[in-house]
Amino acid sequence: MKETKPNHTLEFSDVYLTYHSKEGETLAVKDLNFYVREGEFMAVIGPSGCGKTTVLSLAAGLLKPSSGEITVCGKPAAEYSGSFGYMLQKDELFPWRTVEKNILLPLEIKKRTSPQSRDRALALAAKYGLKDFLKHYPDQLSGGMRQRAALIRTLAPDPAILLLDEPFSALDYQTRLSVCDDVYRIIREEKKTALLVTHDISEAISLADRILVLSKRPATAVGMHEIGFGTAEPLKRRESPQFSVWFEKLWKELNI
Repeated sequence: MKETKPNHTLEFSDVYLTYHSKEGETLAVKDLNFYVREGEFMAVIGPSGCGKTTVLSLAAGLLKPSSGEITVCGKPAAEYSGSFGYMLQKDELFPWRTVEKNILLPLEIKKRTSPQSRDRALALAAKYGLKDFLKHYPDQLSGGMRQRAALIRTLAPDPAILLLDEPFSALDYQTRLSVCDDVYRIIREEKKTALLVTHDISEAISLADRILVLSKRPATAVGMHEIGFGTAEPLKRRESPQFSVWFEKLWKELNI
């Protein structure tokens, strides 16, 4: 299943990935084709261990495909000079740094601590409810606030693409729903392109414009679905009669 579209932000074309070890070769990704449109929120789901995080690592250039091509903003991934924002399963805030210093950390690493970059990052923090917590330390924040701080830190360098690796999995269910809404709103308002991998079908439906379904390893695309909720927020989507219809359809596809 191959898709081609002009002016997309990220595209995998005929991508294969083989791991090599002393025990032999393991085919992890097989003939993977998909694209992510500019400003789109795409989710990737698949069976446990199928290689969802591997797809993110390939997208970010942390792994190179054995064959095939990955393009970013129309350029081969190796030639792309822009930045990715990578949000992990845990917030990974440094406990000895204040929230403000955690948010500014990517700018320090990239040596981009100009007054303009700093002001932009802190303006994001203020816009999304962290203004009064900038001098606090991570252990003084709730789980939801910590994850929001982690997202603002990810957005601080103004990346073209956000890669989200099950960013809500460490949260309890109630906090997860609230943070899911927060993250969706922030990404939409900042007009970012996002690629989320998750094992949670409900999460994918409540957030994504489209959902890519992967097979068991070696991972290949077995389905691509336009969800059709438009810009409806996650909690509103969960209340829709179509939510359970999509859940059943995706559940069956995952368990073929």
